[in-house]
Order: sequence, then C-alpha cells, then structure tokens
Amino acid sequence: MPRTTARPAHYETTDLRIDKLVVGPYENNVFVLRDKGTGDAVLVDAANEHELLLEVSRATGVRRVLTTHGHFDHIQAVTQMRDAGIDVGIATEDAEMLPGYDFTIPDDDVIEVGDLRLRTIHTPGHTRGSTCFLLEGHPVLFSGDTLFPGGVGNTKFEGGDFPTIIRSVDRRLFPLPAETLVLPGHGLDTTIGTERPHLDEWVERGW
Repeated sequence: MPRTTARPAHYETTDLRIDKLVVGPYENNVFVLRDKGTGDAVLVDAANEHELLLEVSRATGVRRVLTTHGHFDHIQAVTQMRDAGIDVGIATEDAEMLPGYDFTIPDDDVIEVGDLRLRTIHTPGHTRGSTCFLLEGHPVLFSGDTLFPGGVGNTKFEGGDFPTIIRSVDRRLFPLPAETLVLPGHGLDTTIGTERPHLDEWVERGW
C-alpha cells in the first residue's frame, strides 16, 4: 500500500489533501497535492525513489510534476515519471538542468489542479529558476529550497546568489500572511510569521 494511503495526510481540508514523502539520501520532501472533488493531483519535485513516486502517482491520480528548481537531488525521478506519461514542468531558467521536461512554468501564473489554484512565485537566488507555489485560498506555500526554518537556501552552488535570494524572500514571500504554512524541500514545516522577523539576522550572518 502506498505511503500516502497508509498514513494521515500532512495537511487536509474538506476540499484538498497534501501528502508528504521523504525520499533519497538527501531526505528530500516530495509533496502530493490532490483536489478531493475532482481527483486531480500534482506532485511537487520528483526527487528520488521513482518506484515509490510512480506507485503513489497511480494511487492518487498525479498527472503532472511541478519542479521547484533544477538541482540534482530534486530531479532524480524525472526521467522515469516522464516515461510513465506524467508531464514534468520547470521554470525556463532551470530547464537545461533537467534530463527532459514537458512544459515551462512562468512567474506569476496559475496552475489549476482540479478546482484548486497554485500561484507561481519566481524566487531566484538558490538557482536562477527557483519557483515557489502558493495554494490560493489556503495558507500553504511550497517553498522548495528557497525558504527553510531558520533561513534561506544555500547560494554557494552555480546559479546561486545570496543578495538575490534575500530579495526574493523579502519581496515575494514575506508579504504573505503570517499564518502561511511553508512546506520546504527538506526538513520541517515553518510559517511566514515565524521566519519574517529574522531576515536582518540572516543578512548579517551572510547565509
């Protein structure tokens, strides 16, 4: 039985369910967002353990993968997902980092998942094409490796830039409501209200 049906939802309301899977040696968070009314579902980051992700996708109706950014630990299952007929999307700026993709994800666009709507938020800094996904009408943000409990994502890899990620978080994420639940690409959840007061500390420490 897939892990998503064998355990409680990570987040659930009357109209949606979010399941969280932790996969691979880097303990990547993979999220499945499902609209209960229509059965439509998407998977955020086909990171690793493709057999598990394909099993979960079949069980939950996933037809698309939304990629937060192109770093290798977030894309290890992309080829197998595409081979199974599941479309994979990513921001244009990170597209060349993938072995293949089916659509690009513009900034400030809406991705419909049944009756649910995900607003795309381009947040460069961790990579040039890093993208977060805000669930409209619900206090939920999929932040990839842009925002974590206690700080922003690593900017020391190619395409990373610390002033850029600080600007992205300050201008694009911190204006969101304080109660917004942040679901990052690794580790535990946090909220916008928990992290927002610490921006100046992060700038001072330089990471």
